[in-house]
Amino acid sequence: QVQLVESGGGLVQAGGSLRLSCAASGRTFSRYAMGWFRQAPGKERQFVAAISWIGGTTYYADSVKGRFTVSRDKAKNTLYLQMNTLKPDDTAVYYCASSPLAVGVGIHEYDYWGQGTQVTVSS
Repeated sequence: QVQLVESGGGLVQAGGSLRLSCAASGRTFSRYAMGWFRQAPGKERQFVAAISWIGGTTYYADSVKGRFTVSRDKAKNTLYLQMNTLKPDDTAVYYCASSPLAVGVGIHEYDYWGQGTQVTVSS
């Protein structure tokens, strides 16, 4: 069974940075796409970033391009999301997810989810 555990969320002022981590177990981590999604209060869960198992190609939502960086440490089975220049609109619960596909940017392409970590950006 796949288990995903996020950490690193918190409260930060606008313009600040946070790094989220996602410890994964139970799947051949390096062969599947991993992604980050977020859900703000009253809104649908949305794609943030993903990384493919083939060479680590990355994908980003337009709203975070140039500010967020997704990466993975295969030896540690850990996924990261470095978030810089944070804005109040980035406030949400951030979820790590695992896909059975080589690449995925759609929510329905992911079958395992972490419990989420809260990120709050104050103005």
